[in-house]
Amino acid sequence: MAMEINSSEMKRVQLFEVIGRVDSTNANELGTALDKSVDSGRNNLVLDLNGVEYMSSAGLREMVRVLKRVKRVGGDLRIANPSERVKEVFELAGLDTIFEIYPTQVEAVGSF
Repeated sequence: MAMEINSSEMKRVQLFEVIGRVDSTNANELGTALDKSVDSGRNNLVLDLNGVEYMSSAGLREMVRVLKRVKRVGGDLRIANPSERVKEVFELAGLDTIFEIYPTQVEAVGSF
């Protein structure tokens, strides 16, 4: 299954719902989608990863890169509703201490 990214603007937040597999063949698409939001001045980002069945290190690298970018301009990249598999990947990589992770989309968006 390929990756699908749905983006929607909320009050102060750009929400991205990611579905499918994030791997080395498409991780740059995720990075590009996030970069476009930052380029347009939207620096508070939420990634809903509930529909992600696989997350590679390439996908994690893109998220860390964008997190550093938005932090430099006073924004943040927060994770909502990660699937169990993705949650494990975050914990194994030690990224659960770097990203703020929320159990629901509403809580993640509301945290800004």
